[in-house]
Amino acid sequence: MVGIRLDRQGWVSVDELIRAIERTARKAGASKRLRTLPAITRDVILAVVATNDKQRFSLSPDGLRIRAAQGHSIGVDLGYAAKEPPAVLYHGTAWSNWTHIAVEGLTAQTRHAVHLSTDADTATRVGTRHGPPLVLVVDAAQMHADGYAFTRSDNGVWLTLVVPAAYLSKWTPDKRGPSS
Repeated sequence: MVGIRLDRQGWVSVDELIRAIERTARKAGASKRLRTLPAITRDVILAVVATNDKQRFSLSPDGLRIRAAQGHSIGVDLGYAAKEPPAVLYHGTAWSNWTHIAVEGLTAQTRHAVHLSTDADTATRVGTRHGPPLVLVVDAAQMHADGYAFTRSDNGVWLTLVVPAAYLSKWTPDKRGPSS
């Protein structure tokens, strides 16, 4: 959107990001909101990274580069090593997706991985963004035993390429456990 180039691991220099935001804000046709933003500085970027409630961004150890923790719309190698997941993970979606998911399972869709959380409350919040929420329980232990790979992003989101329907059940908040 702002005309930056990410390296293969999804990094861009903080200075390049700032210049790209400034260029975009100056363009004819830029939204009034974008044109009236206060100056974007390195301190502003560092504050966003430090205070983002979902920890969506990571800084390189030297503090010179920034990247999204996961969810890129282009292919990047974030370098996350495969890990053994918790026995159970959760996925939040909208009820309107259930018919498709019950047959096809969870797929990455426009992302490069399926995003999973370690608790049902987080999955509920995620699902609410898309309509009445449906929280799915993922039998991650069995998936892992069956050879499916999992990674964990810097902000704690578990990632896998696909979750077949056989490893899914619906979570019911009144029982605090899976249902069929």
